[in-house]
Formats: sequence, structure tokens, C-alpha cells
Amino acid sequence: MENVNYQVAEIELSYRPKFKPAERPQIDCSAKAYQVLMGSWSLDKIELVEEFKIILLNRGNRVLGIVNISQGGMSGTVADPKIIFAIALKACANGIILSHNHPSGESRPSDADIKLTQKLSEAGKLLDIKVFDHIIVCTDRYFSFLDGEML
Repeated sequence: MENVNYQVAEIELSYRPKFKPAERPQIDCSAKAYQVLMGSWSLDKIELVEEFKIILLNRGNRVLGIVNISQGGMSGTVADPKIIFAIALKACANGIILSHNHPSGESRPSDADIKLTQKLSEAGKLLDIKVFDHIIVCTDRYFSFLDGEML
């Protein structure tokens, strides 16, 4: 048998929040989630391109961070479950809130939005990461899957 030395990358997990837990916003309703999201959304792009973001939450529903998952065109963007949950796992998030904008200004979910939400919710159950809500963001209003009893 050949003696071979393999080079293997070492993987290290770390999370270094800049704020104490008590200083982070606590999300207890969709209106608060929308408010937090609007603070991170570029108003120059919200009606131009579709973006997908997640809010990472700890066990007390305090915001660990907001992550930009993807940016697409005017009519869609990609929300890759592997990327979403890899980020949530790395941050040791207890739960996540999904969000994306509709550049058209129409806040109602499409069939694709509904299917994606169901798929991500089921994946979260397997990983013990709760999908608390999916917020469709528009400049002057939002749609909450939780409030609409679709999650």
C-alpha cells in the first residue's frame, strides 16, 4: 500500500456578535420583524430587484443577525436551502425568519413563494431550526405567512 500524505482543510466554527444579547432587538410579532428588515433593506433597490434575506434568532427570539442570501432580477431570486441552513447552523440559530421583497409592490405570495416556504419549514424541522415566519417586504406594507395562517 502506498504511503500518501493528504492535505485536508480544517474547518472551524465561530460566531462573534458585536452586541450583548440584551441590546439586540427581540422579535415578537411580524410588525417588529418588518421594522427590523426595513432597517437593512436598501430603499434604492427594493422596487428594482428581488432580494432574499433571513433573520437569525436565538432562543429568546433576539436577532443574531440579518443575512443577504441572494439578489436576483425584477421577477425572482434564488433561495438555496443548503445555504440558508448552513448559515443558520453556523450561527447556532434557534430559528429564522425568511424574507424577500416584491419589486412590483404586490405583497401577496405567489405559488412559488408558498411552496418555498413549506419546503424550508419542513427542512427546518429536520434540523431543529424553526422557521418562524416568511415576510414579503414592500416599501409601504408587508405580508406575513404566520399572520396569514399559511405557516
